[in-house]
Amino acid sequence: MEVREGYAPLARLVADRAVASEPLVVGIGGGVAVGKSTAAAALTELLDEGRVEVVATDGFLLPNAVLEDRGILHRKGFPDSYDTPAVEAFLDAIRRGDAEVTVPVYSHVTYDVVAGERRRIVQPDVLVLEGVNALQFSDRLDVAVYLHTSEDAMEEWYVTRFLELCAAPPPGSFYAGFEGFDLAGREDLARDVWRSVNLVNLRDHVRPTLARAHVVVEKRADHSVGRIDVTNLVP
Repeated sequence: MEVREGYAPLARLVADRAVASEPLVVGIGGGVAVGKSTAAAALTELLDEGRVEVVATDGFLLPNAVLEDRGILHRKGFPDSYDTPAVEAFLDAIRRGDAEVTVPVYSHVTYDVVAGERRRIVQPDVLVLEGVNALQFSDRLDVAVYLHTSEDAMEEWYVTRFLELCAAPPPGSFYAGFEGFDLAGREDLARDVWRSVNLVNLRDHVRPTLARAHVVVEKRADHSVGRIDVTNLVP
């Protein structure tokens, strides 16, 4: 409850900018494990009037087979691993108010795009786009939100999440591949992935989008919201 309520000022800001006649597009960006999906869910709960749809940029990742063919599977989450024109076309369709738009579906069980599956998005009042690269599309966002915290906090959150997902993975899960590791081995692997992949992406590609943010949400080490700064947001 406390984490959700911490986003109440952001929800009020978004609600004040929503116009019934046209969709409001909100982007939530930030590093891996910083809490983007939690923030999007909090906004959805707090914006109790109108229809809110949340779309993660994960669905626009290129399929694993394509990434592997291009030799960039290890760069998953980096800008070149996404179908950027598809994200732009989707946001343009939402802003035009197209009657129905579909988006690809991503599975966090298999860690891949689900072939042939699409999700329908029907004229939302507020569209929340969340993902590490969401603010890359700031020219198509009405409100660009960046979640910021220390690198150390993000690393601990990432490692904790990784270990939890490894604890009891469902059949066919990406994390089932780590069942042969003991706890120490899984933690070592998580920290290696964080430092060699996620931290590099954060420093080289994700954090630079902070300059595009209208709203910066500072998060404490316990996941709570510490401060919300609003800059460069046209009245």
